[in-house]
Amino acid sequence: MQQHQGQSLSQRLQQYQASKTVLFWACAGSVIAATIVGFSWGGWTTGGSAQEMAEDSAAQARQELAAVVCVDRFMAAPDVGVQLTALKELERSYQQGKFVADGGWAIIVPASSPTDYTTRTDDRKAAGLCAEELAKREMPAAGKAELTNDTGTVAQ
Repeated sequence: MQQHQGQSLSQRLQQYQASKTVLFWACAGSVIAATIVGFSWGGWTTGGSAQEMAEDSAAQARQELAAVVCVDRFMAAPDVGVQLTALKELERSYQQGKFVADGGWAIIVPASSPTDYTTRTDDRKAAGLCAEELAKREMPAAGKAELTNDTGTVAQ
């Protein structure tokens, strides 16, 4: 220890020679620290997590597309006024979604059996999104056709 007393920190660091054991554990610790930081704060994901996120995103896109088609089908029905009134009379969103699903407006690909439809989560969510959008709609004016676009409803 006596030999370090007249030296600066930079001089002591230049003279230091780490053993192989110290170098190994320093590298191992750096790898572990980088992995922890990368997965927790760096946004890294595993292949399984990325696949799950992609599937969730695709399911949500399908549901939103089915809801848009559902709204168009519903608004194009000949008895839209009666159906829209009946939909708005239902107080709970679950009941409104079931009303839309039972009416068949949210089904894009027909199910093989009636019970098959009720077990499909994507279809139920699409019906719920459709019912939510329809509940916001106003009664269409008599004798006027409606077209929908990305920004809303346009009367012709």
